Amino acid sequence: MHSFEQSSTLKRLPEQFFAKLVKKVQLLTSEGHDVINLGQGNPDLPTPQPIVEELKEAADDPLYHKYAPFQGHLFLKEAVAEFYNREYGVKLEPEKEVAILFGAKAGLVEISQCLLNPGDLALLPDPGYPDYLSGIALANAKIAKMPLLEKNKFLPDYQNIEKRVLDQAKLMFLNYPNNPTAAIANKQFFDQTVHVAKKHNICVVHDFAYSALGFDGKPQSFLQSEGAKDIGVEIYTMSKTYNMAGWRIAFAVGNHSVIESINLIQDHLYVSLFGAVQKAAAEALKGDQSPVEELVQTYRDRRDAFVTELHKIGWKVQAPRGTFFTWLPVPKGYTSEEFADLLLEKAHVVVAPGKGFGDYGEGYVRVGLLDSEERLREAVERIDHLGLFR
Repeated sequence: MHSFEQSSTLKRLPEQFFAKLVKKVQLLTSEGHDVINLGQGNPDLPTPQPIVEELKEAADDPLYHKYAPFQGHLFLKEAVAEFYNREYGVKLEPEKEVAILFGAKAGLVEISQCLLNPGDLALLPDPGYPDYLSGIALANAKIAKMPLLEKNKFLPDYQNIEKRVLDQAKLMFLNYPNNPTAAIANKQFFDQTVHVAKKHNICVVHDFAYSALGFDGKPQSFLQSEGAKDIGVEIYTMSKTYNMAGWRIAFAVGNHSVIESINLIQDHLYVSLFGAVQKAAAEALKGDQSPVEELVQTYRDRRDAFVTELHKIGWKVQAPRGTFFTWLPVPKGYTSEEFADLLLEKAHVVVAPGKGFGDYGEGYVRVGLLDSEERLREAVERIDHLGLFR
């Protein structure tokens, strides 16, 4: 059969680092081993029932069997504006400052194509979510890395970025609560970000995926900083707050010119999202929020149980302040990939090597709190048998 060559655009895409890990896990599972998988970021609990009921009811409505408006139903954008006002005291114009996304990943990839030309520069956190790179590669743009170091509480140090780089940069990606480091950012940091972005004319994209998952009070929205809307957008997914990962729905909010660009590219890529899913999302945002509080408590309990057990076996770690991840230092003598392979092969525990999130992720592994307390304790017990921390 004739083989057609891929376009240069596809050839530029970064290799999916974690594809290898997934294959290794599948092999062990197919051999019948009991694998505890803490390597992924896939929420393990079901979507709250009222949201599911709203979907079922809406699916029966013939109105939603037709094409939805290209840029999403106004009722959902109004629900987003109401949600932001209630949760963060941020006022949004539903028609101009909200774009409905086909999952946050789509928005995070599209935004580079919306704003970057070939050769333009984007600032990326390192370590960071690998898919930021995908959008930049599709736009044929360049990157400059902002190291996230433990001594700086895993926040970028703007003082340490060359002025030349800041002047060149057109786009900056941030993400707090942070994947993979589980760090959080305060208002002071976001205020400073607004100042830097205005001075150097940079558009900020704040990936707010773990918005609800803070263990010391509600995490800060970037848009709560004065002037944030002038220079950026925040991307909010329904996946983590409402356990709606498989529903593929998110939204971008903020600067109206960026929202307009996102709407424009999506007009060419998609024909809006199933109306019943939009109806269910509006119900999630406007309805009873107690399931969200229960979810945060579940992750807090898992975190406390897991970290307590790690301390017992002599693994000195910091308890995460947000997200459903822990960012753990690798013992001396191992790279992050070697250590992750050892845990997989000898303990049948899956963790994600820090190197997969960038050069500055080396020396750590990311572990998801995405199983029961009982299984998390068992994972630590299996790791203890390897005698690495005695």
